Amino acid sequence: MPEVIFPGPEGRLEGRYHPQKERDAPIAIVLHPHPQFGGTMNNKVVYNLHYAFYQMGFTVLRFNFRGVGRSQGEYDQGIGELSDAASALDYLQSMNNNSKHCWVAGFSFGAWIGMQLLMRRPEITGFISVSPPANMYDFSFLAPCPSSGLIINGAADRVAPPADTVNLVNKLHEQKGITITHEETPGAGHFFEDPHMDPMIDTVQSYVKRRLTENTR
Repeated sequence: MPEVIFPGPEGRLEGRYHPQKERDAPIAIVLHPHPQFGGTMNNKVVYNLHYAFYQMGFTVLRFNFRGVGRSQGEYDQGIGELSDAASALDYLQSMNNNSKHCWVAGFSFGAWIGMQLLMRRPEITGFISVSPPANMYDFSFLAPCPSSGLIINGAADRVAPPADTVNLVNKLHEQKGITITHEETPGAGHFFEDPHMDPMIDTVQSYVKRRLTENTR
């Protein structure tokens, strides 16, 4: 697993970078859950998303937000973390400037950051939001949501109740020109503990593969 250190807004950021041999491979970044609740880039969901994208032919980067692992700085209420994610995308793009597709995937807190990154970066062609904490964070900035994506949550999620996710999805459905796909995994909790991890990853992969063949936003 190639370790990388790249410059962030508050010093260096630590990541894991997996390039493909193809120069024009699509790229993806994967964002981890809340730094103050044990979230790191080695979280199981994040790790599995990383490899799911890699197996589909993406060049993938996951990294630790400021103050986590060997990343410098300290937790910044999501504001600094959004800047970290933008720096990670800059770094990934600088190494892969022939890439035609750019995706962002995030889990929990990372899903919230990822969807903010969508608003800043028009080149993002798709997103995956796993267990978005719509009960804890305001997602109203998604007006309009600039690209289509997949929101996936567990029906037994006690951290981010499914009803709040459904409300978020319904708001996004009202927007024209994009398609929000929503999948709720029966019996799964916030972290998609076994046996729910594999079905969730399968759902993500089939969604992304379909989108790559459609070439739509």
